[in-house]
Amino acid sequence: MSSSFGKGSHLHLIDGSAFIFRAYHALPPLTRKSDGLPIGAVSGFCNMIYRYVEDNAGPDAPTHVAVIFDKGSHTFRNDLYDLYKANRDEMPEDLRPQIPLTRRATEAFNIACKEMENYEADDIIATLACQARDAGGRVTIISSDKDLMQLVGDGVEMLDAMKNRRIDRDGVFEKFGVWPDQVVDVQALAGDSVDNVPGAPGIGVKTAALLINEFGSLEDLLDRADEIKQPKRRQTLIDKREQIELSKRLVQLDCDTPLDFTLDDLEVRDPDPEALMPFLAEMEFRTLTKRIADKLGVEPPVIEDTPAPEPEDSAEEIAFDPANYVCVRDTETLDAWIAQIRERGYVAVDTETTGLNEMTAGLVGISLAVEPGHACYVPLAHRDGAADDLFGSDALAEGQMAMEDALALLKPVLEDDAILKIGQNIKYDAKIFRRHGVDVAPIDDTMLLSYAMYGGLHGHGMDALSERYLSHTPIPIKPLLGSGKSAITFDKVGIDEATAYAAEDADITLRLWQTFKPRLHREKVTTVYETLERPLVPVLAEMEMHGIKVDREVLSRMSNAFAQKMAGLEAEIHELAGEEFNVGSPKQLGEILFDKMSLPGGKRGKTGAYSTPADVLEDLATEHELPGRVLDWRQLSKLKSTYTDALQTHINGDTGRVHTSYSITGANTGRLASTDPNLQNIPVRTDEGRRIREAFVAEPGNVLVSLDYSQIELRILAHIAGIDALKQAFSDGLDIHAMTASEMFDVPLDEMTPEVRRRAKAINFGVIYGISGFGLARNLRIPRGEAQGFIDRYFERFPGIRAYMDDTIAFAKENGYVQTLFGRRIHTPEINAKGPHAGFAKRAAINAPIQGTAADVIRRAMVRMPAAIDGLPARMLLQVHDELLFEVAEDAVDDTIAAARAVMEGAADPAVKLDVDLVADAGQGANWAEAH
Repeated sequence: MSSSFGKGSHLHLIDGSAFIFRAYHALPPLTRKSDGLPIGAVSGFCNMIYRYVEDNAGPDAPTHVAVIFDKGSHTFRNDLYDLYKANRDEMPEDLRPQIPLTRRATEAFNIACKEMENYEADDIIATLACQARDAGGRVTIISSDKDLMQLVGDGVEMLDAMKNRRIDRDGVFEKFGVWPDQVVDVQALAGDSVDNVPGAPGIGVKTAALLINEFGSLEDLLDRADEIKQPKRRQTLIDKREQIELSKRLVQLDCDTPLDFTLDDLEVRDPDPEALMPFLAEMEFRTLTKRIADKLGVEPPVIEDTPAPEPEDSAEEIAFDPANYVCVRDTETLDAWIAQIRERGYVAVDTETTGLNEMTAGLVGISLAVEPGHACYVPLAHRDGAADDLFGSDALAEGQMAMEDALALLKPVLEDDAILKIGQNIKYDAKIFRRHGVDVAPIDDTMLLSYAMYGGLHGHGMDALSERYLSHTPIPIKPLLGSGKSAITFDKVGIDEATAYAAEDADITLRLWQTFKPRLHREKVTTVYETLERPLVPVLAEMEMHGIKVDREVLSRMSNAFAQKMAGLEAEIHELAGEEFNVGSPKQLGEILFDKMSLPGGKRGKTGAYSTPADVLEDLATEHELPGRVLDWRQLSKLKSTYTDALQTHINGDTGRVHTSYSITGANTGRLASTDPNLQNIPVRTDEGRRIREAFVAEPGNVLVSLDYSQIELRILAHIAGIDALKQAFSDGLDIHAMTASEMFDVPLDEMTPEVRRRAKAINFGVIYGISGFGLARNLRIPRGEAQGFIDRYFERFPGIRAYMDDTIAFAKENGYVQTLFGRRIHTPEINAKGPHAGFAKRAAINAPIQGTAADVIRRAMVRMPAAIDGLPARMLLQVHDELLFEVAEDAVDDTIAAARAVMEGAADPAVKLDVDLVADAGQGANWAEAH
């Protein structure tokens, strides 16, 4: 019987495992209401399969398709090497019951579903790809798995569906540095830590590619290993030949897998409603069931007692079609859009600018959306590229409204209290509008809605949210702007292209808002969003725009002083080493420490160079003076490059001030993150680090005022864990670290030494962060056994802490999240992980309620602060962890401190009544160092 597969046929092979794990990790946990069965991964998988079917129904549709799965964990490779994939973590418990359901889902969509005992999915894909290629057909492997790249070429390509990127022979070369038929040789040499393929120790992918390109093949390389000039590499190839050859057998895909089916069995078939509808109804996928039923023209089955919309739900199912987006070029058209906005009472708004710095970027255009699929772009400052090329001019392109006219029309709408303005990271847009005299309010922010509900589960950028919750990949910006030296700013993008891109942004934002807003109440985080997230946006925008004055001359003097001190340290290091070398080169430093000086603990990385991170040098500092000097040099180098040099470039030419930007979603716990520049990581534990704060100064006639929560996390721990001894100590106003030292080491308070107190402080804060005996030993530079003894004694003295830790971990395992005293949820998706991530996940879960509650407290204080200091000649400038910094007129310092302290110390009330009082210490000075 002749085969139907041949020239003109096109086979799609879908990596089923990749789809499953992508679906599992992309969506929040979801259970079936009727019986609590986990179905989040099945939901995502079904949406991905449906999207695949929809996207591949055109003229280039495949003629044959199959989803390929792994049958089990044991394959013929385990018989070759019993440690193959031995280090892989166990499958998450809630994913295990979903695996067979994904097979059923594939069959329900009427797509061939294939797997085989003793063989991996990659082997089945390899065999099918080779058969299809030999038969004259084309093959597209839908996966980003690097192991499959050895198959690319001669009619076989790969498609990374998540990035919508095709991988051909050139793409393989770009990744591996060799062509597809040599990929196996490179992998055999480099090994694979994920699959536990040993490879050649000390040889990474880049080195392997260089060797294979030089010798042509792995076999020739091994046969001629004695020609290698580098002694260690030559010896490795000779000594490890059998291991390398075994590695090649492990990574080589089997193109002769004994399949029990043929290519003809994989012909594309239309979905069968009688099979698909009952499965979707059984899974209780209400929205997807209706969507597909409408597509197939059948009546959707009734789903009894279904839950409110699941994570696969999105806003109205209207196509993202650039043809529906409008370019607004005149006042009449803009007036019509404004009328629609007023009728709706809300609008999604986005700005396009010439850069990412809100204080310097130019406004190029504004996009608006009032309903899904209905959006517009108002170009304002696009440049005429043709005129630029001909005359070197900076002329505006034709067909744009004057910026002042457009803003005059939009200002009443954007400032109207009765119209909600919706944005994705709307703080950015609000600052752009503020620079043009428009105060945008009230606002909603889809980024913050996502963060309030799903903090810790995934990122909250628009592209990621669109893919996860709308199943739509937005138009990428890179093709519009280019990269490298040829990159352009958005004002040089053609107006038609800009309209499609910008209007889609507003459209996506509106759909995300319609998806997320109803979920707040179901997720029980409405109060978090409304009291901790949304009202913080205008407060931060005001702080960022005001900025803080920095004295350039002070920074310049510090840079020179650091450079001189670094030079002195280099001379000491060279003398200790007995030769000159580049102190900033980890490679050269490693050779000095471990080859020349024979210090212990040298470990080579994948490049073959010794690893010399800070923790390694800290351990070696107890053995020799040189590593300690290198640490001192590195610290000065970082201070110079990151702060005293870099801060000078961040001084705004118009304001003479530095304007940092705060990310509200920068940390899972609710802590703010400061960027461009980062002012939260300026070291304060060293004299040099503290000196950098001297460059932050007040304007003439003003002083800087700092208010800093005193030991807020320990106070919160005392409350949450119910530790009476700590509560009493705080109530009595004791030095908490001295008190802990007295309790721990039986030392009377009047006999306390600074060293004993320092140890107690390290334990106090270490325990909050779940420090191990090993970590404490490194911090205190004491034996590990002694450090563990301190921790054990701490738990004995304060048993409430151990109970808190155990209870928190148990809660996280049961619920998938922990929460602060104010209801903020910090999801803990790795809490049931095995292996190296397990300890970190538990420590993070233990710390999150404490650090998160502290973050919530200062957020509440910041939200209330503008009203508290209204009328005073004072401005809030910076937030750094537990500290707020103000610029205040000299004659208003006392009033400002009193008002700010009242807000900070009462920030938890009335939502939470703490058992321990909050205390805010105040200071003032001409610069930040004096004030803090």
